[in-house]
Amino acid sequence: MAKIGWQGVFPAVTTQFREDFSLDLAATHTVIGNLVRDGVSGLIVCGTVGENTALSLAEKVQVMEAAKDAAAGRVPVIAGIAEFTTAFAKDTAREAARIGVNGVMVMPALVYSAKPHETAAHFRGVASATDLPVMVYNNPPIYKNDVTPDILAMLADVETIVCFKESSGDTRRFTDLRNLVGDRFTLFAGLDDVVVESVLMGAEGWVSGMSNAFPVEGETLFRLAREGRMAELMPIYEWFMPLLHLDARPDLVQCIKLCEAIMGRGSAITRPPRLALPEAERAAVEAMMRTALAKRPALPDVGLKIAA
Repeated sequence: MAKIGWQGVFPAVTTQFREDFSLDLAATHTVIGNLVRDGVSGLIVCGTVGENTALSLAEKVQVMEAAKDAAAGRVPVIAGIAEFTTAFAKDTAREAARIGVNGVMVMPALVYSAKPHETAAHFRGVASATDLPVMVYNNPPIYKNDVTPDILAMLADVETIVCFKESSGDTRRFTDLRNLVGDRFTLFAGLDDVVVESVLMGAEGWVSGMSNAFPVEGETLFRLAREGRMAELMPIYEWFMPLLHLDARPDLVQCIKLCEAIMGRGSAITRPPRLALPEAERAAVEAMMRTALAKRPALPDVGLKIAA
């Protein structure tokens, strides 16, 4: 099994589309390359923000290949797997391994509301299809199946399952999980607006939505939290929080892509069934961004290396 430095900010990268909703692979490659240039620690492609469920398997393969090429070995590339059945998820995991990405992030089987032992069996089954390291992704507000600490404990014997992304917003779960299995899994924050709290509870990484628009601020905030530099951290967190709340909305993808577009880093186009934000909501996000840009804070040095 390959080793990954599971630490730092891994933006949940957006997938770019043209006006006709066709996949814009060149633009996706550019988005990814710019994030690496700006010093992020890793990349998650084909996740929730990457509109995984709106992509065909062939398109997912293209995005994975583009991400691997854009990253050029500088940071790890993790590919999201979100399928209706365990068999389909296994097929995607095999494709990820063939392409040569560094790991996979596996979501519960979609649509089906599973019982705990069925959820555990799904993750176990997908992990059995590849030697790639696996991040288990829990996001019960979006995907309805809750991967609880008890379910994770059922998976402690699966060597390739090494990381857990928690997006329920309940940071107590990090402590509950450690009480069950110690430090068996590397912990990742998965919800933007509890990232500092998650780090204080032991998260070593952050799968971030809003870091697509503000990668330097995201990585700086995370590093300050890891170093316990609370006095420097809090003004940045308070400035960032209204935008971080967007990651907890059902229309998080539309919101994040709009912010990304305002920053000149990508397009706001989402693929149906995700529709553009209604005018009033779009205007509210745009106003939020104007305020954020007018008050954008100076950032302390955290050793972040940004390419020229």
